[in-house]
Amino acid sequence: MTNGEEEPLSPMARVFQSPGIDLCAVTIMGFKTKINPDVVLDALKQNVSKHPRFSSILSDNGAKWIETEVNVEDHVIVPYIDPEEIGEGGQSFIDDYMSRLTMIPLDRSRPLWDIHILNVKTSDAEAVSFIRSHHSLGDGMSLISLMLACTHKTSDPDMFSNAIPPMKRRATMSHSLKTKGWFLRSIFTIGSTMRLLWNTTIDMLLLLATVLFLKDTETPLKGGADVRNNPKRFYHRIISLDDIKLIKNAMNMTINDVLLGITQASLSHYLNRQYDKKKEEDGALTSYQNNLPDGIRFRVACTVNLRSDIGFKPLADMMVKDSKCRWGNYFSFIFLPFTIGLQTDPLVYLKMSKSMMARKKHSYHAALVYFIIKIVLKVFGSKAAAELFDRPVRNTTTCVSNVIGPMEEISFRGHPVSYIAPSSYGHSHAMLIHLMSYADKMIISLAYDPTVIPDPHKICDDMEESLKAMKASLCERGLL
Repeated sequence: MTNGEEEPLSPMARVFQSPGIDLCAVTIMGFKTKINPDVVLDALKQNVSKHPRFSSILSDNGAKWIETEVNVEDHVIVPYIDPEEIGEGGQSFIDDYMSRLTMIPLDRSRPLWDIHILNVKTSDAEAVSFIRSHHSLGDGMSLISLMLACTHKTSDPDMFSNAIPPMKRRATMSHSLKTKGWFLRSIFTIGSTMRLLWNTTIDMLLLLATVLFLKDTETPLKGGADVRNNPKRFYHRIISLDDIKLIKNAMNMTINDVLLGITQASLSHYLNRQYDKKKEEDGALTSYQNNLPDGIRFRVACTVNLRSDIGFKPLADMMVKDSKCRWGNYFSFIFLPFTIGLQTDPLVYLKMSKSMMARKKHSYHAALVYFIIKIVLKVFGSKAAAELFDRPVRNTTTCVSNVIGPMEEISFRGHPVSYIAPSSYGHSHAMLIHLMSYADKMIISLAYDPTVIPDPHKICDDMEESLKAMKASLCERGLL
C-alpha cells in the first residue's frame, strides 16, 4: 500500500539501480552478545518510518521514490540454525550464507533493504548481522550517519554515538604563504591554477581513453567480463589504527595516504607470489625474488566524497533540503595508477601514495565525472549513464574505499558492537577493498570473486606484514 508521495532519485542513484549495474551495499556487524530479534524489530518499528528512503519503493521506471507503508517483519530474517550441525564452523556457515545472498536480488515491491540476524559464534563475535541496502538508498557516509543515529556509546548508554571527529578540506595555500606579500600570493595562485587545469585535462583524457580502449594488464587480480554475475564472498581482518596513526604522524601524511601505501605494497607482494606460481607451473626455474613482469598497468578506482561539508552530521541535518552534508549518493571516482613492484625500502610505497594523492587532489576529475554522468543521464537516459559509469570500472583492476567510523565503541539497544565491515556487490571488479576505522581498530573488508581470488586471507596477511615493515623501518631510523 503506497501513500503516493514521490521524490526523484539522484543521478548516481539512478545509475546504481539500472539493470546493467544493480549495486547493493552491505554492512556486516559483529556483536559481543547474542542478538535478540525482538529488540531489533521493536527498534525498526519505532524508527524506520522516520527515514523516507527506507520506507519508499522505486517507481516502475526507476526514476522516483514512492512512499509506502513498511511491514518490518518482511525485512528482518532470522534463519533457523542448528548449533550441532555447525559445530566449530561458525565463520564458514556465515560466509556461505552471505555469499548465497549476493545471488538473490532485493524485492523491488518493497523498500530495498533487509537485515539477516545470525546468532553464530565466530573468532571475533558472538553473533553477526548482515544488512543489505540497495546502493541507490545512499552512499557510505549516509549509511554510517544512519547507523550512528540508531546506536549509543557503549561507555554511556544514554548518549547517542555521534563520536565522529569534525572534518574539513585542507587549504590549498599554506598559512606561511598567506602571510607573504600580494605578489608571491599571486604567483602561487597563477601557478596553482595552471597546474589544476593541466592535471584536470590529463585526467579527463585518460578517462576518455579508459572508456574507449585503455585496459589494465590481465593480472591474477583482474576479473573477466562475467565477474559481476558470479557469487561474491566477504572477508575481513582487524588491524591496529594506532599503528597507522603513528606512521601518519611520522611521515606527515593522511591516514588515507598510509592505507593506500599499505594496499599498494600488499598487492605487489601478493601478485609476486602469484606470478611465481605461474612460472613453477610452466616449469621455469626462477633464481630471482622478483617475479613480476615489467610494465604492469594496474589502476584502482578510489571513491571521493563530493559534499562541500565532508564531516559527519546528525541524520536529521543530512535529511534537510539543500544541506551541505546531505543524504544520498554524492560521491564520484578517481583512478589511481598503482606502481606494482617490490621495494627494498617499505617506506617507498608510502612516499608514492602521498605523491599520487597530492597530484589527484589538485584536479577536478571527480567533480567532472559526476557532472558528465548527470548530463548523460538527462540527455541519453539511465542505460547510457550506467554504461559510462561501468566501462572504466571494467577496464580497471579494483576499487578502494575508506570511511571513517565511530571513535568509541558503540552498542545497539544493549548489544555491544565488536566490528563493522562495510562492503558491496554487483560490481565489475573481482575484488573491492573497503577500509573503516572503529574505535582503536581499522577493519579491512574484502568483497571478492572466489573463482578469481581463492585466497583473500593472504592479501590481508600481506597488508598486516606491510604495516609491520613500515613501522619497523621508521623505528630503525629513529622516527618513532
